[in-house]
Amino acid sequence: MENQSKQTVIEFLTSVKAIDLEKIGQLLSPGVNWSQPGNNEISGLKRSQQEVFGMVGKMFELSGNTLQLDAYHSISLNGNRVACLLHWIAEKPSGEKLDVYNIDIYTVENGKICNVEIFSADQVQEDGFWKN
Repeated sequence: MENQSKQTVIEFLTSVKAIDLEKIGQLLSPGVNWSQPGNNEISGLKRSQQEVFGMVGKMFELSGNTLQLDAYHSISLNGNRVACLLHWIAEKPSGEKLDVYNIDIYTVENGKICNVEIFSADQVQEDGFWKN
């Protein structure tokens, strides 16, 4: 089970890095719960794949389509839960930059990601960047 969970998350992160929306959709459970921290335009609990894609669309809109997953590291397992260190970068047309690390914890059931918890290393930076 652990190996399958790890493989699912690696496939998901590879798809995020490549912006392969079709594959991302295949790997997220339709009823995924996604907890995005902070106090900004994208914060809050998303309770479906549709709400997650809405959040991601808003992220691309606010970043001038520059948001990218630069790298992911330290994939650690605990049963069907997978923790990863992610590095995100973006730059708004105004020149404002996002350069932040997050720790994401994914829960995988039946080959699909059903729960995601995001922990930001710099929530103040993210709140400033993701404001409208």
